[in-house]
Amino acid sequence: MSLQALVDTSAAYTRVPASVLQALGHEPDEDRQLVLTDGRTRLYRLGWVPVRLEGRLRPTPVVFGGEGTEPLLGVVTLEEFGLAVDPVGRRLVPVPGLVKAGREGV
Repeated sequence: MSLQALVDTSAAYTRVPASVLQALGHEPDEDRQLVLTDGRTRLYRLGWVPVRLEGRLRPTPVVFGGEGTEPLLGVVTLEEFGLAVDPVGRRLVPVPGLVKAGREGV
């Protein structure tokens, strides 16, 4: 199934309406307090869902949103795929990941 989602760099997690996720056989496996952009906190259901972007498939945490919720692609998913937003080209672009420097093997 294909799903169009708004890329939201202010959102940590990807969000999809719960009815869509459940119709695909996915169920939430945890409840998590999340902070809304207006500062309020709310309890949300989350689950690990396989997502395909740019031809690659990865599991990512997804918020099970309410009915009529606009699907969002959040920063955690973008980072897991090594992608960033090109706002001028209106596309996702590959970026290198970050790893803390240290002694090898430690």
